[in-house]
Amino acid sequence: MTTELKQQTVVVSTIDEMRKISESFRGQTLGLVPTMGYLHEGHLSLVKQSLEKCDHTVVSIFVNPRQFGPKEDLDIYPQDLSGDLEKLESLSVDVVFNPDRQTIYPEGFKTHVQVDEITRNLCGKSRPQFFKGVATVVLKLFNIVRPQYAFFGEKDWQQLAVIETMTRDLNMDVEIHRVPLMREPDGLAMSSRNSNLSPEERKQALSLSRSLKDSKEKIQQGIISSKELRQNIRNIISAEPGTQIDYISICDPVSLEEKEIIKGRTLIALAVKIGPARLIDNCIIED
Repeated sequence: MTTELKQQTVVVSTIDEMRKISESFRGQTLGLVPTMGYLHEGHLSLVKQSLEKCDHTVVSIFVNPRQFGPKEDLDIYPQDLSGDLEKLESLSVDVVFNPDRQTIYPEGFKTHVQVDEITRNLCGKSRPQFFKGVATVVLKLFNIVRPQYAFFGEKDWQQLAVIETMTRDLNMDVEIHRVPLMREPDGLAMSSRNSNLSPEERKQALSLSRSLKDSKEKIQQGIISSKELRQNIRNIISAEPGTQIDYISICDPVSLEEKEIIKGRTLIALAVKIGPARLIDNCIIED
């Protein structure tokens, strides 16, 4: 079943139809931008990268239940399909793949993909099923859409590392493109979950980017102790009422192993619960 919108964008809900369209693009380059919808400028930056690099672009919109834990925010994850389609149509995206849960996970589905080691820390520590769900759905999307290129944002740094590892280890013929994290004018990392924050909670959420900025300044001043930097980040975020820190990681950006001192290229990554939203943010320290 397909529904044509204005211009050339087509909405596809079945695997067979998506595969037929992908087959029609054979001989030309195809880019995929996997999303869970409720698109913001961060998502659209991925789309624009694909449109610039590829002959055709597919954007998938699927809220993946298998990457949510039993007490997480699946039921309140923001959705606005009509608004998403309007944004994608304005960019002249070729295809929007919008399957339902039964299409992706039919009755009797028993398979998942597990990427080891780099999923032990950061989000993987507090969300043990998360990356199984991510890797499984992304692999399925790659097999259905069959792109040559796929585009992911660096805000989800660990997720991107997992997808790159899976793609390499399974010899998949897909080139992963990294796109830099995008921020709101006030510094808040763009996220669909930001819409679930009250005005007061949104002000509290600025403590994440503020703590990262402060850490960069302290490193420039010569502070290289990860312990000292973590405590400083904790102090800044905890000063805001209602914040619950999940983790503060100062680690190698490839292995995601923690560092005791800032030496070489370093990732500082945060996850903090504020109101109903679990927010993540990060920055790279170049040395």
